[in-house]
Amino acid sequence: MSVERPWLAHYPKGVPAQIDLDEFASINDVFDSALQKYRDNTAFINMGKAISYADLDRLSRDFAGYLLGELKLKKGDRVAIMMPNCLQYPVAIFGVLHAGLTVVNTNPMYTPRELKHQLADSGASVLLVMDNFGHVAQEVLAEMPGVRAITTGLGDMLGFPKGAIINFVLKHVKKMVPDYAIPGAVRFRDALTLGRMHTLPEVRNAPEDLAFLQYTGGTTGVSKGAMLTHRNMVANMQQAAAWVGANVRLGEEKIVTALPLYHIFALTANCLVFMKFGAQNLLITNPRDMPGFVKELKHSGFTAITGVNTLFNGLLHTPGFEQVDFSRLHLTLGGGMAVQRAVADKWKQVTGVTLAEAYGLTETSPAVCINPLDLREYNGSIGLPVPSTDVCIKDDDGKVLPTGEIGELCVKGPQVMKGYWQRPEETAKVIDADGWLHTGDMAKMDAQGYFYIVDRKKDMILVSGFNVYPNEVEDVIAMMPGVLEVAAIGVPDEKSGEAVKVFIVKKDPALTADAVKAFCRENMTGYKQPKYVEFRSELPKSNVGKILRKELRAPAAS
Repeated sequence: MSVERPWLAHYPKGVPAQIDLDEFASINDVFDSALQKYRDNTAFINMGKAISYADLDRLSRDFAGYLLGELKLKKGDRVAIMMPNCLQYPVAIFGVLHAGLTVVNTNPMYTPRELKHQLADSGASVLLVMDNFGHVAQEVLAEMPGVRAITTGLGDMLGFPKGAIINFVLKHVKKMVPDYAIPGAVRFRDALTLGRMHTLPEVRNAPEDLAFLQYTGGTTGVSKGAMLTHRNMVANMQQAAAWVGANVRLGEEKIVTALPLYHIFALTANCLVFMKFGAQNLLITNPRDMPGFVKELKHSGFTAITGVNTLFNGLLHTPGFEQVDFSRLHLTLGGGMAVQRAVADKWKQVTGVTLAEAYGLTETSPAVCINPLDLREYNGSIGLPVPSTDVCIKDDDGKVLPTGEIGELCVKGPQVMKGYWQRPEETAKVIDADGWLHTGDMAKMDAQGYFYIVDRKKDMILVSGFNVYPNEVEDVIAMMPGVLEVAAIGVPDEKSGEAVKVFIVKKDPALTADAVKAFCRENMTGYKQPKYVEFRSELPKSNVGKILRKELRAPAAS
């Protein structure tokens, strides 16, 4: 089935309709290409310590030597990484890939139950874990004797004495590292030393080999591992690089990575795309410490930043952010959740740079659509499909809908995952017989080929037979000066079946529910207006800052 591609006529200048899928066979090839061109350039910076592309190559090969030479892992074995952003992370990722193995990115905030599920489901034979989360790993690994542990401290790669001081402060002053003991665990530094003694065999990764088992957030049930091949990841890197490439200065970019590298957005957009450009990656370990984050930005000279709406909103409301030097900044990319107009407008006002919204999924490695980077202002759209990608809107019967009609957003392209790990039935639910990935997002396309997310299918609120999309309600309320954050859900209602309820974190303590309702009456038709307004001190969020409506819908514990 062929689809109309009106977006091609509206591509930014220089962006091709198709990308070269055969330029690189694997992520390793991309890294080798960057190494040849930018060997002595800084690759990653964290807490004031920098490593070059040559350092990254040497250290990651040492880690690969340990995995193959000491642990005797075989091609295709899985290695779980459970850390925040730190220098060990890229060393570990590229070490695992150098060895021909598969990375299982693991959220360090996982509870023992969640960690056990992911290790068991993925069949990971090794877990690399930061000391701060060692107590969780200890509990789980006691029941999983087949999984070997490698441990590390946040300061371990920062050099002496700085690293030792950071480790001491975290453990003994801030009490952020609970005691733990994992029998047989090896320190990361020792693993590198041991690995250096082994000659690394020449490992070739084929395009269809698994690079990452990337677990989805589990918001629709049990967490599933999306099988992302080298081809998937390289394709998406090429697609995104083609989109932003005209605006970058090779070897001179500095991108801020505040989203964790275990999240697919940061992994592809920051780590891989900007590696191809020979960029410096500034790793932010704890972006929730907003004053500390702003302090870091002040002397960074950054040129690009990615994030989610809540991250940008948080920066904008942190004292001192407006004094940051934005003179080199030319790229701001928002994804992971809807960017709100109020946040985008304020970002443009403060930084002078448009906050361009992008859209993607774990299952698509992740980029599907990106807005042109030369947009004059926020347009409320997720943008145009990236090169070599088809997108269409389908109804419940699988029929492609015409321009302007709302239906389910479906995607086809080389970045679409191989499927869910060992879950053929789940895979068949989302990838149809024609190869279209059904995203579960309700959307529409305009005549120019721009796509607009209306909402998640499951988040839609039905008020007296009318569809209400929470994003729209949230967008309107977010424009109120007294509102810091807002989330909307549907609640049962005797009269209308469902009614709209909003949860608000105040910026202005004087804000009242009546004022919110009056503002909504001015800006929204009757059935979309919130019937209930509840104020909270904070909203529940995932570790990457996405507001969890699911938790707001859950009945409160009595």
